[in-house]
Order: sequence, then C-alpha cells, then structure tokens
Amino acid sequence: MSTPPASTARQLDPASVQAWLRRQAHAPEAPWLHAEVARRMADRLSFIRVQPQVVLDWWAFGGGSTELLLKAYPQARHLAVEPTEALQAHGEQKRATPWWSPRRWRGTTVETVAPEAVAPASVQLLWANMMLHAVVDPARLVAQWQRLLAADGFVMFSCLGPGSLRALNEIYARMGWGAPLADFVDMHDLGDMLVQAGFADPVMDQEVLTLSWDSAEALLKELRTLGANASPQRYAGLRTPRWRQRLLAELESLARPDGRIYLDFEIAYGHAFKAAPRAPLAAETRVSVDDMRAMVRTRPPKA
Repeated sequence: MSTPPASTARQLDPASVQAWLRRQAHAPEAPWLHAEVARRMADRLSFIRVQPQVVLDWWAFGGGSTELLLKAYPQARHLAVEPTEALQAHGEQKRATPWWSPRRWRGTTVETVAPEAVAPASVQLLWANMMLHAVVDPARLVAQWQRLLAADGFVMFSCLGPGSLRALNEIYARMGWGAPLADFVDMHDLGDMLVQAGFADPVMDQEVLTLSWDSAEALLKELRTLGANASPQRYAGLRTPRWRQRLLAELESLARPDGRIYLDFEIAYGHAFKAAPRAPLAAETRVSVDDMRAMVRTRPPKA
C-alpha cells in the first residue's frame, strides 16, 4: 500500500503512521482495546437483517475481528485487506487455519486480497475496526468503501474520537511539549462523510472507555501498541532520558487513591447502508386530465 500524500485536509504525518504499522507487523495479536471494541461492535450485528454473502475486513489483523466475523457469518466468503505487505504476510500467518480446525472442513477461511482486487459492488458487509483514525484522507476512503459495497450492503466501523487521551494532551500543553498525538475526527464529521459518499441512513454514536494501569511505564507501553504520535506539530527532535523521566513523573501524578492511572478513550461507531440506485426522473412528466381529477377528488377535506 502506497503512503498517502501529506497535503490533504487532515493533518496527519504518514511516516509516523507507517512506523506504527511496521511495529504492528511484529505484534503477536491486535491491541487489547481494538479487540474489546470489535466485540462491542459485533454485538450490534444482531440488529442487522442483511445476511452478507461477502464480508470484507479492512485492516483485518489490527482490528482483531476475524473470529467474531467468522462466527457471525459462517456461510459468507471472508476477505481481508491489510495496509502494508508486511502486515499482509503477518496477517495471513496468524489467520492460517490448522489442518485439525473445523473451519478448514467447513470452508470458512479468510482470503487476503489487495484493495484493487475487490470488484465494485461485490461486498455486502465492509467492516473496519479501529483504523479510520490512522488514515490521512478518511473521506476518500469512505467513498472507496461505498463503491465496493453492493446495493443494500452496509459498512460498520469504529475509531478513536477527539475525546481520547485528554489528560495526556493537558500534560503536554502545560509542559510546552507540543502535541502528543494527532487530532481525531469528530463523529458528526464522519457522518457527513458518509452522506457525501452516497450512503443512506448513517447512524453515529460514541462511548468512552476508561483504561487503567498500575504504572506509567505500563501505560506508555500499551499506548505504543495503539498508535504513534502522528501529529505534524509534535516535537521535531529526539527526546532525552531526562525528558522521559519528567513525563513518567507527570503521568504518575495522575494516579488515583488506588494507585492506578486512568485515561479515557472516546470510541466513535458508525454504520450506514448503500441505497439501491433510483431510476432517473424524466425531464418532463405528463399527467392526464382524468388522473388530475382523481387526485383532486381524493384530497382530504379541510378541517
């Protein structure tokens, strides 16, 4: 996957995102937060009546949703898209079905495909868990999803929202350290992107998940698995060991009476359907006199 241009509406440093994706390609599994959000999003599938024939999981390995989607739709064809070649190889290895697995005999395996190999209007469910906040141009990607979906197919996604890690932002602002992370897109703006891309009946909502750690070191270790500081306004030079100790001290100052450090993550959820194309309206509409009289007769009397 080629690196998107940096000169887009959203301020995001693609090189930092690519560095995070390289680390993810060596991770044993998806981050815990991603897997938890995937579980919560999968609970919503019970409200969807459409039974997809083809399920496309966008950035599948990092989303941690493979088993959930296979369980929800065992009869569907499952496709996976990864953002880099390294993650594609890593994901294929992790998703490989052992010879003794019942999935192998039922045929419920996952095929890894390139985005350009997916035929337009061929997918009934496009699933994207916890990845849209790492995209330079989410509006362009949402439009691509719309093209891949069949009529009456639907998209479901989740991502980080602007309410995430506010305490960390406050520390960096108070200490004059620049930005600790890139700005996240508001869920209402994501809903507008769905409408502009041609989706019907978009539904957006959000919740706040609070994670806690027993030390600042553990906190930083987990944050590193969740992403990189992709803000173009971040500090440009290398940090020193002395600066790191100051950061750890500031984080430790957030500890509550139980000794644990708590940070909030805003999770935005969205889903929308691709409406069936409407027949074009004629430039001229003819109504007979008899039809007009019938319409007048059927008007309800005035109150």
